[in-house]
Amino acid sequence: MATTEEEHYASFSNLLPQFTNIPSIHKAWFFNSNTLGMFSITQPDLLTNNTKTLIMSCNVDKQENDGSVVEFLWTPFPIEMSGVVSMIVPSPSGSKLLVIRNQEEKEGGVSCCFEIWSCSCLEKEFHIPQSMHGSVYNDGWFEGVSWNSDETLIAYVAEGPSPTKPVFNNMGYKRGGCAEKDFGSWKGQGDWEDDWGETYSAKRRPTLFVININSGEVQAVKGIDKSLSVGQVVWAPFTEGSEQYLVFVGWSSETRKLGMKYCSNRPCALYAVRAPYHESKSDEPEHHSSTEELHALNLTPTISSALFPRFSPNGEFLVFLSAKSAVDSGVHNATNSLHRIDWPTDRKLYRSSKIYDIIPVVMCAEEGCFPGLYCTTIHNNPWLTDNCTMIISSIWHSCEVLLSVNVLSGEVLRITPADLTFSWNLLTLDGNNVLAISSNPVNVPQIMYGNVIEKEKRNTIWSWSKISSPIFKCSEKVRSLMSSLQCSILKISVADASNDPTKGAAKPFEAIFVSSKTKNKEVFDPLIVILHGGPQDVSLSHFSKSWAFLSSVGYSLLIVNYRGSLGFGEEALQSLPGKVGSQDVKDVLSAIDHVINLGLASPSKISVMGISHGGFLSTHLIGQAPEKFVAAAAINPVCNFALMVGTTDIPDWCYVEAFGTNARNHFTEAPSEEDLTLFYSKSPISHVSKVKTPTLFLLGAQDLRVPIFDGLQYARALRAKGVDSKIIMFQNDVHALKRPQSEWECLLNIVVWFNKYCK
Repeated sequence: MATTEEEHYASFSNLLPQFTNIPSIHKAWFFNSNTLGMFSITQPDLLTNNTKTLIMSCNVDKQENDGSVVEFLWTPFPIEMSGVVSMIVPSPSGSKLLVIRNQEEKEGGVSCCFEIWSCSCLEKEFHIPQSMHGSVYNDGWFEGVSWNSDETLIAYVAEGPSPTKPVFNNMGYKRGGCAEKDFGSWKGQGDWEDDWGETYSAKRRPTLFVININSGEVQAVKGIDKSLSVGQVVWAPFTEGSEQYLVFVGWSSETRKLGMKYCSNRPCALYAVRAPYHESKSDEPEHHSSTEELHALNLTPTISSALFPRFSPNGEFLVFLSAKSAVDSGVHNATNSLHRIDWPTDRKLYRSSKIYDIIPVVMCAEEGCFPGLYCTTIHNNPWLTDNCTMIISSIWHSCEVLLSVNVLSGEVLRITPADLTFSWNLLTLDGNNVLAISSNPVNVPQIMYGNVIEKEKRNTIWSWSKISSPIFKCSEKVRSLMSSLQCSILKISVADASNDPTKGAAKPFEAIFVSSKTKNKEVFDPLIVILHGGPQDVSLSHFSKSWAFLSSVGYSLLIVNYRGSLGFGEEALQSLPGKVGSQDVKDVLSAIDHVINLGLASPSKISVMGISHGGFLSTHLIGQAPEKFVAAAAINPVCNFALMVGTTDIPDWCYVEAFGTNARNHFTEAPSEEDLTLFYSKSPISHVSKVKTPTLFLLGAQDLRVPIFDGLQYARALRAKGVDSKIIMFQNDVHALKRPQSEWECLLNIVVWFNKYCK
């Protein structure tokens, strides 16, 4: 390593931990009639390469009954949860706390531990053997842990038990298996089982279980077809004397399982199934042996997607999110819709329940109006006390906002301030008050407490108060650096908008611009163009440790939400499939020209970086505009569709993005010669001969989404033609490079690489 480069490593690595050590709030809860608060906090631990889980508590002092004046009185220090904590789930009353610890799987060992805590002690501890099931899912998607109303049963999703494998010894096949420690034999590989791809490699089918916390007995829920992977389970409302049901999301996998991570376009439905353990107290005779009664009932057969079921507190409604636009078009994410089923008052389920639309898919909104629903989840308890209003986090252009949604009238209101540079994320509800986090790229997160101060038929006004908190405390150095920065959201007109077939596709797109307040405007900071993946994703105007670090060491940032990003309406989003490598490239170049024309950046000091489809765009840009960029960094980039389609867990994505949404109907595992030719023509590799830009490649060796061969092929092609390039391989990482050491080293190498060519 050259002396100057080594000095840069030393200098930047001293500053970087001051950003990466800033904690994040994972979840929050209120207890004891909302007078006590508990916060689950995460913080990276570089030395162990794990994430610490901390608990911080506070007393909530409400000086006014309506919550308009509130103070949080914090404990002096957080408490670290020892060992590996997979999930923390309070009971509905707040009198019990479930802590789940997944264990490293060993032959014949324990898969996980369930701890039941009271306010004063550990009450019970249950060790679940691997013969019952594997690890509990805590991935935010299949994940589902739900207490029943009397807090005696917990439903949850875990990996099914390991399948039986053949046993051999030196005489050949051994009938009847073998004992756990039979050193004279070994278990064969058995049949290969398909999985759900990226981050789910070797994880077994998500399966539904119920544990009785009085006895510790665990039962697999019967009546669920083995072709279904289950998740997001909740208990249905229960009336004494009726049957108790569980409601869950089921994904069918009768054919190949395509990648699930970051992909909401996998068909799914809501199902109801009778829960184990429940004893009916009605006088009517029971028919538990009936196959039809035991079999899970599809509640949403008329819609292609149903996610995140949530019952209203009074049990009258079942509300769910739908990604039907993504399923029906084939793009991996799209505009969501929200729906309601009126739950039967007699608690008897019917196959023909009517599905009501609450929020339809918004195709193209008028200026300043609600652009559509874009959610990655719904809070476990999103309800206000009127039983019909939900609080939901959703994307609104380049910001995340909080919405109130009346599930009877369909009225949608934005309850967070209309400041166009801040994003908001829901933490929890306190009766009719809301606890949230607000931040933007140049302001560290701030806890906010919201309450209604004026409520009229068409004019509900929310007031937001800052909550003083030690959680996001950062060093004076970081605060000083951040105070010298500013950010804005730019609207950029579409070039040749008259050629776009839809109104939404011709509307301006956005870019977040972060820069110094104090620099001499005649001497510009180097510009880093940052591009999100997806492409049906979005870069939000929230606090990002990596963006904060890059902008604090002397770079301006242009974070582009090109057409096809979430948050701008369905027409704009659907304009991109079939035009990748052209429309998105033109949008990024237009955004760069826009900031140059405004006098915000120099055309001579521009670099570009992105992950996944952002890497696809980065490598396209340095090929299509070879004189424009002085450096590039590509994280697990898509560089060659023709190579990727045969190795990725999402070959359908290659078809839809390259050919357009009609290609979802002729996606094949065996691409034709014509398919491969078009794939190549749409790929960055087709422009590699023109590239001059020094490029850094950061690759995860365990990436199933964009396997490393894509990046390696492109990097080797650059080296063969004498273009300066560098490859850093993270041997144990998947697509996102999010393990603490990997994320840290990735960011450090990017800034050293850019400094080499930009400064």
